[in-house]
Amino acid sequence: MEKLRNYVNGKYIEPLSNQYIDNFEPATGNVYSLIPNSNEEDVNQAVEAADLAFPIWSNMSIEERSAILVKVSEGIERRMDEFVAAESKDNGKPISLARSVDIPRAVSNFHFFATAILHFSSESHYMEGVGVNYTTRKPIGIVGCISPWNLPLYLFSWKIAPALAAGNCVIAKPSEITPYTAYLLGEVCNEAGMPPGVLNILHGLGSTVGDAIVKHPKIKAISFTGGTATGEYIARTAAPMFKKLSLELGGKNPNIIFADCDFDTMISTTVRSSFANQGQICLCGSRIFVERSIYEKFKTVFVEKVSNSLVSYPSNPKTHLGAVVSKSHMEKVLSYIELAKAEGGKVLTGGVQIHLEAPYENGYYLRPTVIEGLAYDCRTNQEEIFGPVVTITPFDTEEEVLMMANSTKYGLAGTIWTNDLKRAHRVANNLESGIVWINSWLIRDLRTPFGGVKASGVGREGGWEALRFFTEAKNIFIKYE
Repeated sequence: MEKLRNYVNGKYIEPLSNQYIDNFEPATGNVYSLIPNSNEEDVNQAVEAADLAFPIWSNMSIEERSAILVKVSEGIERRMDEFVAAESKDNGKPISLARSVDIPRAVSNFHFFATAILHFSSESHYMEGVGVNYTTRKPIGIVGCISPWNLPLYLFSWKIAPALAAGNCVIAKPSEITPYTAYLLGEVCNEAGMPPGVLNILHGLGSTVGDAIVKHPKIKAISFTGGTATGEYIARTAAPMFKKLSLELGGKNPNIIFADCDFDTMISTTVRSSFANQGQICLCGSRIFVERSIYEKFKTVFVEKVSNSLVSYPSNPKTHLGAVVSKSHMEKVLSYIELAKAEGGKVLTGGVQIHLEAPYENGYYLRPTVIEGLAYDCRTNQEEIFGPVVTITPFDTEEEVLMMANSTKYGLAGTIWTNDLKRAHRVANNLESGIVWINSWLIRDLRTPFGGVKASGVGREGGWEALRFFTEAKNIFIKYE
């Protein structure tokens, strides 16, 4: 049984407790590796290494830091097949998805921020006859980055790349459910010439090592992606310590479909936006609102396409949906399907676990599920399920659909389908959401701000927003006379 190790001070080391956690392969339900069960002592050890490395890394020229991060990007790309296989095995997602989305995006994240830092500029403000103000931006110091299990290396790199580019040292915790590609990343960093202690990767539970990262007094900022309840705890814990916080949390995203849309494009995209990565993307549209005049047509075509989606083992090249990430998550999703039935919902397709042939008979596979007949404000339509489950609801007016779309505590993303330009702008403006796609879904420009409103988070990631978060601004005034 392979034992993963922590990456601290440029070396792979055992957890100080010498305790490990089982790492399950979702496709089979079997344990295939062990990961460190790190704790506060491991965090202290990593912080000591980062503290020593910070003067070296932060005082490097921007060009030197950029060159190292470009090499990290190139190192992942050179080992594409290895990273793709690891991500698919660890997460349960189709290998085709890991190859087309997850690992290429991690490559892009490092390359983008490696080059963005070369163009990151500050401001000056001239005061006529008095003097001039200019702003400097310095790295914060040691920062904590805690990433989720749904897009493991994709979101791990989305956090650590800008933090490193800005000159910080990082204590990073990948999800204990999907640790493997973060484990491999340490090798790439060493090959790229990153100084020891600049990036430290600790594995373990959120309640132990994650909590210790949040509470450590020398860790000055926390960037977290995950559940809203955990984000609330982090905010309550870190705020009295005056740490900077970036929290990207849950979503219950509306997909609003007007009758004048391009129907064929909308249908194919809606299948993808509902069930990509088994619905385990915070940006998936889990509440589908359809204008009543095309509701029955939409339902017929959509349900047929979803019913024909192949659920299979991740390495099957024809797979549309692989395994969900864990047994406990599968049970959570199934419990919400039962709740939907109790709330009066009708399952139009899916709603059940499926068992594949050996060796995948114990894997965590679910049929993609479409439910209708639910009230917009029932629990199924208000709470984040984060799995291959969507609800469909008809609407009559723009005002009605906006009321339903905005009814949840979340506000991460929304999708609008219409060829009426005025309506597209109007509805997008009135959606309580940090991100809106019109006649598209999941088109991402790394320069744009990413994040939500309400219970979907605090702050923004991406582009200059990320580099501003990971630096401290200082204003300096010079008097002319």
